[in-house]
Formats: sequence, C-alpha cells, structure tokens
Amino acid sequence: MENVNSHPHRRYNSLTGEWILVSPHRTLRPWQGQVHATQQTKLPQYDPSCYLCPGNTRAGNAVNPHYTKPYVFTNDFSALLPNTPATSSNEPFFISHTEQGICKVMCFSPRHDLTVPQMEQSDIEQVIHTWIEEYISLSHILYIHYIQIFENKGSIMGCSNPHPHCQIWASQSIPVEVVKEHTQQETYYTQHNTTLLSDYIKAELQKQERIVIETKHMVALVPFWAVWPFETMIVSKRPIQHITELLPEEIQEFAAVYKELTIRYDNIFNTSFPYSAGLHQAPCDGNEHKAWHMHMHFYPPLLRSAEIKKFMVGYEMLANPQRDITPEQAAHTLRSASTIHYTQNS
Repeated sequence: MENVNSHPHRRYNSLTGEWILVSPHRTLRPWQGQVHATQQTKLPQYDPSCYLCPGNTRAGNAVNPHYTKPYVFTNDFSALLPNTPATSSNEPFFISHTEQGICKVMCFSPRHDLTVPQMEQSDIEQVIHTWIEEYISLSHILYIHYIQIFENKGSIMGCSNPHPHCQIWASQSIPVEVVKEHTQQETYYTQHNTTLLSDYIKAELQKQERIVIETKHMVALVPFWAVWPFETMIVSKRPIQHITELLPEEIQEFAAVYKELTIRYDNIFNTSFPYSAGLHQAPCDGNEHKAWHMHMHFYPPLLRSAEIKKFMVGYEMLANPQRDITPEQAAHTLRSASTIHYTQNS
C-alpha cells in the first residue's frame, strides 16, 4: 500500500468484519495528555495480605491450600452464577434472558512476585496444561456453551491484585466478540474450505512485515488490523479448534512464545508491560466447528512510554477505532526488543 506509513488509511479486520482508521502522521504531534507514574515496586515472593498467595484467607473465609503449582478456585465474586433462576422478557425494547455460568480464578504460580515473562517455561507449560484440564471439565457441563480464558495484567488494566493469575469464565451464551469472529470464520471456511487464520498466517509469513516470533508450530505477530498500539496475536500454524487439541510439542512452543513475547513487551519501555490477553476458540456447544482456528489476543494500552497509554475515547467510542503508529512500526519495535528480561541486565 503506497505511503502506508505516512498517510491516513483504513484497514479491514478479516477476523471481525470491522474497520480501523490508521493515522501515522499523528505520531508527530506533541503530547500534553495524561501521564501515568511508572510502577517499579519490588514485590515480595510471599505477601501475607494477598488473597491469592498460598495459605492465605480469601473473602468469605475460604483458605488457599499451600499450593506449589497452578491453583484454580471458583471466584468469590463471580459475575456469572450456575443456579440463576430462568427468566426472560421479549417485550420490544426490553429483551432480556437469564445467563448462567461459572467464573474461576487461576493462580499461575505460588510466587507473588512473578509475572509470565519472569516464569520458567516449564511453569508456563503447567499453566497451559491447567487451562486444558479446566476446559475439559467445564465443557462437560450441559448448559456451558463457551469458555473464555483471559488475563488482565497491571493496575492500568483493572487488575486488582499483582499476584500472577488469570480468569476462566464459562457461559451459557457465546460472547459478542466471539460471535463476530465465529461469523467471519464460518463464512470464509464455506467459501474456501480452509480456516481464515491458516491462510492469513501463510500470507503474513510471506510478507514478514508484522511477524514478531516464528517457531515450527506457532506464530506471534502484530495483526494487519491491530487497534491497540502493540497489539499481537499468537496463532498455531495447525488449525485446531480448542486448546485441548494442542500436541505436547505445540504446548512447549506455545509456552516459549508466550514467555518471549511478554519479555519483549516488558523490554520496550523497561516496565512490567500491562495488557489484557485471552484465548479465542470454538464454542463447546456440541456442534462441529471446523471453521474455527484457536488463537490468543494481547491488547496492551501503552503507546509512547511506560507513562503514556492509548485512550479509546471520542472518535473511537462514537465512530471507529483509530491508531497512530502502524502495525508494521509496532512489529519492528517488538522484533528489536531484547529477549533477555530487562531486570536481568542490572
């Protein structure tokens, strides 16, 4: 695309069917907006006041076991409940339906002070194995049709506890963002008899403009249609529908890429890089979903430094997502970042 790195243009998101406005020239404007203080507080390995640390008491007086590997429990403040009474309303303008579900919290490690980029790869592999175990268990519940695994890292992303953890929400209905991807992938598969992301990854690997990490089985890249400044995806080269289908060597590479990508994030601004991340995979509603291709999204908000974030306001809220730095520039920055965590250089 001519002048793609200097002139405004729109990009189509093949995975959701939506558009994004890219305005590269805006990176030259002076910044006088909000600045967040860099948080470099050194955390202890164990915090007696943390409700996620081993042996500590949570809300409701539940006590965590002295766990030594990933630990999962039902959220003490679940957004979804399994025994919600069935009610509905189909009045015009007042349509509502009961939603049942289960919300779980999963501690990645007993260590309070470790984030994913600082964990051993073998420990990240344990995290992925635990995701698989939870997925299998929850998908066998009859009313559960979708399982969303996601991680919020950093207080700037609303994370209320720095102890490394994620959440697993199993819901009766299929969430809105997943429905968008479901529709696009189904349409593409019907037309081409192959998954959308299989062909997309092949095209990206040919261009090499937005690839950050490539292994035998996995690819991490900045999507052509990325909205957030340093947004990335991890995608398996082999089209699989669910995390349960990962082979042992794919789990190892998934863990390695997960670790390396988050190290690169931290090294961009020498800070614990905040993000929201999560797996998107096929619904577990008993139907066959050959069009689906499992992948993991990373949505980090930082824009210019550890103190300046991207705000989704104004035009983004009312009209259309917009970004300044191009996905190609973001990919170059990530590729240029060291794979040795910045804390190990001091």
